[in-house]
Amino acid sequence: MKKYIYSLLIIAAAGSFKPALAQKPAYDMMVDGVKVIVQPSGNDIVVIQTVIKGGVQNYPAARAGIESMAMNALTECGTLKHDKNSFKNALEKISANVYGYTNKNYATVVLNCIKSDFNTAWPLYTEAITMPAFDAKEFARVKQDAITQLKSEEGQPDVAINKFADKVAFAGRSYATDPSGTVASLTALTPQGTKAYYQSILTKSRMTIVVVADMERADIEAKVKGMLAGIKQGAPFELKKDFFRVYKNTFSSENRELATNYVEGTTSGPAPGTPDFDAFNVAMRIFYDKHFLDIRTNNGLSYAPSAWFSAGATSVARVSVSTTQPDKYIAVFDKLVDKIKTQGFNAAEVADMKVTYLTSFYYKNETNNAQASSIASNEVLHNNWKRSITLVNDVKKLTPEQVSDAFRKYIGNMVWVYQGDTKKVNPLLFTNGTLNKGENAVSH
Repeated sequence: MKKYIYSLLIIAAAGSFKPALAQKPAYDMMVDGVKVIVQPSGNDIVVIQTVIKGGVQNYPAARAGIESMAMNALTECGTLKHDKNSFKNALEKISANVYGYTNKNYATVVLNCIKSDFNTAWPLYTEAITMPAFDAKEFARVKQDAITQLKSEEGQPDVAINKFADKVAFAGRSYATDPSGTVASLTALTPQGTKAYYQSILTKSRMTIVVVADMERADIEAKVKGMLAGIKQGAPFELKKDFFRVYKNTFSSENRELATNYVEGTTSGPAPGTPDFDAFNVAMRIFYDKHFLDIRTNNGLSYAPSAWFSAGATSVARVSVSTTQPDKYIAVFDKLVDKIKTQGFNAAEVADMKVTYLTSFYYKNETNNAQASSIASNEVLHNNWKRSITLVNDVKKLTPEQVSDAFRKYIGNMVWVYQGDTKKVNPLLFTNGTLNKGENAVSH
């Protein structure tokens, strides 16, 4: 009976959000060599996301932050037709937004406007992408703002431990690069060099365009074709995915004067598009709850313990805590993981989390922009934009055995990093713990 009730809840979660996700079927088409994915919205909002693939694979670590600066410059430094103020004023008159951003896997330029204003907003959006000015004065302002932000983050322990974890875990990989850059790398950037970099990645071969709006196919095709007219095809491009394998537990530390100590661990996760992906996603959400219960509620070791699955070209699972008792934390952590690996997740836990996960997914994707982001992410990372639509059925099919096996397969040896009072931690407890059994001997 309980299983039947959970099944009904999953169906209800999907059904109740269906009107927000789609009124008409989504489709894709090729326009001058670029895939354009269209999701009819059922409302009067237009969201367009132009995606440029590659992220940190597009530049060396020494130039970290160049793509982020380029994306900001598209709208913050004016265009060849409008200076920065007139560009923003034109958008403000119609309450439209145009902005760019980047992450480790791809960059995105977004247009968000009301359908009745689309014909006014579109030329501005096209200008930002195809004829940015990279004005020297405005570029200097944007660069200084970015440097100030980086310096501010240096004093934020939660940000610092994440950056330290990336640096250590991904050493020698492009994923070690912080897309926001460093003070040194940003300082070295020039408007001319950043513009040249942007022009080098602005190719049809790297692009995908997502449209979430109620617009005629012919109109979309004509608008996109016009924007692409001056953009070169470029060499074929494919986002490289690599599997993160940890052969043994490691521990790296930095002594810092902090109110508490920060610990973060990194281990394997399945690559997007692989059979274990959805099962592991559910497994890590269940583990988050168990980790929180054991670390905070049962043992009072941390106010906000966390565990999550970070999916990308290099996918990893992570855990983190801020604690005054790091040695006790690792003992509780090891015991919890060993227990789960031995017993697995039970049917009720898996059924409950599937409902929670799907409800959360559809709730977050009620807006046009969130839907566009989901479609773009699935297309770039999974090579399958339709996963954004079929996820409910994919997750419903998961069994407790699949979820438990995925956890066992990927949660193994850890790359541990620590910031705080190094006198309060015993590295041997992190490197010789019960997880050092080689469970991560898998490859893709």
